[in-house]
Amino acid sequence: MNKAIKSFLVMIRAPFLSSIISPITAGLLISWISAGHINALRAVIVIFLGLCLHIATNVYNDIYDTLQGTDMINRHRNQFSGGSGVLVDDPDKMQAMYIVARTALAGACIAGLILFFLTGSELRYVLAGLVFLSLFFSKFYTAAPVKLAYRGWGEVSVWFAFGPMAVLVAAVSQNVGLNPLVLAAMPVTGLSTLSILLLGQMIDLEADRQGGKWGIAVRLGTKQTAVFFAAVQSGICVNIIGISLVDISGLWPVLISLVPYAVIMPRLIPAVLQGHDDPEALKKAAGMNVSLHLLFSLLLSAGLFISGMVM
Repeated sequence: MNKAIKSFLVMIRAPFLSSIISPITAGLLISWISAGHINALRAVIVIFLGLCLHIATNVYNDIYDTLQGTDMINRHRNQFSGGSGVLVDDPDKMQAMYIVARTALAGACIAGLILFFLTGSELRYVLAGLVFLSLFFSKFYTAAPVKLAYRGWGEVSVWFAFGPMAVLVAAVSQNVGLNPLVLAAMPVTGLSTLSILLLGQMIDLEADRQGGKWGIAVRLGTKQTAVFFAAVQSGICVNIIGISLVDISGLWPVLISLVPYAVIMPRLIPAVLQGHDDPEALKKAAGMNVSLHLLFSLLLSAGLFISGMVM
């Protein structure tokens, strides 16, 4: 692979972009199930919008965590948490990082503007509000003066951005508003992404505390955060069952997304609860959790697609 492309993929933390593709795909499939059709052009634009926002979030997160010192003192950075490490290894790439973040944010603005004029008038301003909130979260998750992640709002904003907001943006882009299925599906993908954040916070606890990044792990300690992590994973299972009950005759295929939980959770939860204060043990658990997240995301999309075919 070309060195420049590889460096760019590391910079944007490409493997984690699945966290935004999953809720947008779910929102689009739910729109298809609800309305019986899907507009391909608007679907492509909303996926591009989501990718731009997530890239901007990832890169700005690295920039401001480095400037504010958190990444510089993190001894436990790994492929699952602690940022990309690009600026820690090469501070001269700061300008390139700003260019990538600002370009991605500009791309999101353009995509949002195009969608605004393509979306039906009754939902146009709902879409505008959602896109504006998305832009705000993307920049100010770690950027001053707001610094959501540093003021104890990181978990809420991650859940909201990768759950309710992303699913609803995708649905609204297809002129589908709030209906029982959209409402039922809004929390689950955000919970899945939140689980990754929680494990990352437990691993990065020392650096976050020193850097003033007041996430749940810093506020409650690793033991209580591990219990909360287990509750979040259980909540995902309950949410999927709830989605299937919206229409028992047609939405049962979404239950296949619980298969990875039946296989991985019996090992994952004990590993997190027992190793809650051991960063090395948690890194192994984080690998399992990312695998769980990816498998769940794929099977949720597959389940929704099958549901659309049988309904």
